[in-house]
Amino acid sequence: MQEIKCKHCKGTNTYKKGFRQTEHRGKIQKHYCKDCRRMFTQDLGFYRMRHSETIITMSVDMYISNLSSRKMKNQLSRHFNLKVTHMTILDWVRRFTLKVSKFVEKLGYNMGDSFYADETLIDCEGRNDRFWCCLDWDTRMITGTHYSLSANPAQAIKFLNKAISKGKPKFIQTDGGVFYPKAFKKMFYSNKIGGLTIEHKIQNYQKTRIHNYKIETVFMKIKDRVDDFRGLKALWSAPIMMMAITIQHNFIEAHTTIEDVPCERAGANLPLGENRWLDLIKLSAQNN
Repeated sequence: MQEIKCKHCKGTNTYKKGFRQTEHRGKIQKHYCKDCRRMFTQDLGFYRMRHSETIITMSVDMYISNLSSRKMKNQLSRHFNLKVTHMTILDWVRRFTLKVSKFVEKLGYNMGDSFYADETLIDCEGRNDRFWCCLDWDTRMITGTHYSLSANPAQAIKFLNKAISKGKPKFIQTDGGVFYPKAFKKMFYSNKIGGLTIEHKIQNYQKTRIHNYKIETVFMKIKDRVDDFRGLKALWSAPIMMMAITIQHNFIEAHTTIEDVPCERAGANLPLGENRWLDLIKLSAQNN
C-alpha cells in the first residue's frame, strides 16, 4: 500500500478525514496531517482539475488517436452534456503529455539491436519542419525523437544521442541523407562511445530503389495523424504534440504486427488497465 505524504510538510503521520464534494469528479478523499495539523487531498495526477479523470483521459486518447479537438468537444456536449472548449482539450493533451513523458523517460527498457532512423517533413505554421524518429525493430518501440526546423549534422547528432539513450544497438540504419555520415563520424569516430559499438547502415533509395521501410511504416501513421490536425499550429507546442503521438505508439496502442504494446515487448511491464492514459498519469504523479 502506498504511503500517503502530506503535501504541506511531506510527513507520513496522516489519516483519512472526510470528503470534498466536487461538481464533476464526485467525492474526493481528504486527509489530515498530525504533524502540521493541516488538511489536504492526495495528488493522483488530476489535482485541481474540474472534470473527471475518465472524461479527461478519454479526450486525450481520442484526440491523439484520430478526433479533432472541436469534434471531441461536440462529443462531450452530445453524450455527457459537458460544456468544454476545444482549447481546454488541447490543454489537457499538452499538460498530461508533459507529465507522462517525464515519468516514462526514467524507465528502463530491454531493446533489440536493430534500430531504424529517419526524418520526415511536418507541416507547422505553413513551414516544413523536421521530425526525427528512431525505431527498435524487435520491440517496435520508438527509442528517441527530435523536432527541428532544419536537417543538418548538428541536428542529426542531437537526434542520434536521443535515439541511443534507451538501448545499445549493433547498428542504426538510415536513408542516404548527407548529414548522417557526418554525424556518425563525429559521434562514433572510432565506432565506440562508452564501450558501445554502433555500425551505420545506409539504405540509399537512389541506388537500391528500396525505401527504409521499417521506419517509413511508423512515419505513415504519424503523418496521418498530423494531417488530421491539419498541420501543427504553433512551434512551441508542436514538439509536445509529437511527443503525445510517441507515447500513444509506445504505451497505449497494441502494434498490429506483434499484437503487443511496444513498451511491454521492451520489458516495461507497468500496472496499466484498460484506460492506459489514466494509469500512466497516476503512476507519473506517484513517481514525481
